[in-house]
Amino acid sequence: MSLHGAYDPDNVFAKILRGEIPSVTVWEDDHVLAFMDVFPQSEGHVLVISKTSTARNILEIEDQDLARLTAAVRRTAHAVDKALKPDGISLMQFNGEAGGQTVFHLHFHIVPRWTDRPMKGHGHAPMAETAALQALAGKIAAQLQ
Repeated sequence: MSLHGAYDPDNVFAKILRGEIPSVTVWEDDHVLAFMDVFPQSEGHVLVISKTSTARNILEIEDQDLARLTAAVRRTAHAVDKALKPDGISLMQFNGEAGGQTVFHLHFHIVPRWTDRPMKGHGHAPMAETAALQALAGKIAAQLQ
């Protein structure tokens, strides 16, 4: 898909927001949802999405929604750092198919990194066990401020 086009209300994240597909929530409020990536590139990989915007990418999101979303990314990244103590954290956000985007609902990836563990490729990681994701989500949520 290109950078331009209509929002697909049947994308996987829209279905998660409607409760049609299960997810492992780290935290949420009226504006954002932070949840575990079921195909994690690294242990503790979290996705953060807007609950109020139907922007497909960064070019389409409203300023107020972007401000809330980036504040949520920062808050969640702090919690990931405290909970998992990685050596680094990669924040990623892809736009358009050519830019690496695979789900066309604007989202940010928070990927903890360790120097002795290679990161799995985007869209190439195996599916994680739900129980493992729930345990990680609990550790991260416990560190939210």
